Amino acid sequence: MTSAAPPRLAGRPATLVIDGRVDAGRALLAPRGRLVHGCADILAEALAALPAGIGRVDLDMGGVVSMDTAGLQFLDLLGGYSHRQAVPVSATNWHGQPLRFLELAGLDTTDPLGATAHRPGPPPRDGAREAPEERLHVLQEEVAQLRRAIASRPVIDQARGVLMALHACTSDEAWHILREASQLSNTKLRTVAAAVTAGAESDGPPPPPQVRAALRTALARLRR
Repeated sequence: MTSAAPPRLAGRPATLVIDGRVDAGRALLAPRGRLVHGCADILAEALAALPAGIGRVDLDMGGVVSMDTAGLQFLDLLGGYSHRQAVPVSATNWHGQPLRFLELAGLDTTDPLGATAHRPGPPPRDGAREAPEERLHVLQEEVAQLRRAIASRPVIDQARGVLMALHACTSDEAWHILREASQLSNTKLRTVAAAVTAGAESDGPPPPPQVRAALRTALARLRR
């Protein structure tokens, strides 16, 4: 039997809308719009409106088109809800700019909540519960990862612009070139981007040999 959760939570319809329903004790939420300032408040309303006895909460993020630092609060809120309610929470189906944001952060793009969602397991020794400071450490690590991603964006965007100008490719194609070169050369994405940007300057040094080779391979694959 299917019962309806709040059919639409649209406190800020130009920013984020969350459609939802409850089916057999499972809440299915579908955010649509942007994870920007105020998105955590809208999510809090959606979670507070869920009926008691929910066994799990799954979010389909396919309708989210962009994400900034406020997405950090959104993820923190989901993780905190999972721990407080002792229910599994997932956020899947990311794409576009939000997906790239998660990739830059080094998070699991299939479900960035994997580290914080509640997962049933063997009871702790001596019946002890997970210490609050341990949960706080997990959340702080996620915060640090997302902040590193934000700090990396300017140089990566610059490198994408360089590749677009030099090779007449699109922004998405430039992104894939950088990411593939990073993987092929086993070099951090930000380091590859910095090398591309520096090499574009009139007196700048060329990228290291392994990065140059990886960039050539990535470009060749793009042109096939």
